[in-house]
Amino acid sequence: MFGFGQMFPEMGRNFQTTYRCYSVTMLGDREDVERGGKIIMPPSALDQLTRLNIQYPMLFKLTNKKSNRESHCGVLEFVADEGRIYIPYWMMQNLLLDEGGLVQIENVSLSVATFAKFQPQSVDFLDITNPKAVLENGLRNFACLTKTDVIAIKYNDKVYELCVLETKPGNAVSIIECDMNVDFAAPVGYKEPDYKQQQHQDIEEDSDLIDGDDDLAEAFRAFSGQGNRLDGKLKGTQSCPSRLENEGIRRGIPNYNYKIGTVTFIRTQRPINNGIDNDDINTDFEAFSGQGQSLRKKGRK
Repeated sequence: MFGFGQMFPEMGRNFQTTYRCYSVTMLGDREDVERGGKIIMPPSALDQLTRLNIQYPMLFKLTNKKSNRESHCGVLEFVADEGRIYIPYWMMQNLLLDEGGLVQIENVSLSVATFAKFQPQSVDFLDITNPKAVLENGLRNFACLTKTDVIAIKYNDKVYELCVLETKPGNAVSIIECDMNVDFAAPVGYKEPDYKQQQHQDIEEDSDLIDGDDDLAEAFRAFSGQGNRLDGKLKGTQSCPSRLENEGIRRGIPNYNYKIGTVTFIRTQRPINNGIDNDDINTDFEAFSGQGQSLRKKGRK
């Protein structure tokens, strides 16, 4: 009779082995692998995994023991040469691996992601109109995320790198068929604009424009061009330009303290009517000060 262990010799064991690691460029044009978070393993790995009692989907932990760096990934195909695996270049950078370096692989079971926070590694990421939609589309090629990893996403023929700052509920999570909340940190090299300095510059520019209005009015001449006659003579073609009257034109300064939803009434400035103040018109006005008329005339005494 056979014992239980002899009938199922592989049950309960984990997949753990060491491979030579190479970048995807060694396989030729495989952009589908380079822009994702999945690797290519040899056929012998598939044969061994099918005989083990592992949990699907297949997720693996990659460990570089020399640098004590680790990451997590999924598997895309089992077509690599025996003893080799092919991984994206950004993953090799995270693991500090060179071409042909040794990496240990073991299967793991990860929790489903609920939250992830990313930090773009360049301010160029701010030029994207809808960054969350771009990130969601790029993460479809990933199987899991690892905290502190710097992933690469391609959009409009440009590669954007994002550092995984935080993941919940663990430092490594699965993102296959999950509803995950996403947040972004300020990109590396981003500086908040100095609104106070910008406001001060705008006020100085407005002051310069106000001071320059008088000079522009002095230099302006209306109808200062030269006329032409049908008979070709030059007599009477010289114009007599006149100065543009600009006494009633005044330039105001914007209210920089304006708040949306409020109305401000400025009562300190008197209205101007064609350049003449209202105080100069009817300064001695009195109501009902006219002379009345009577229908009956009084008799003479």
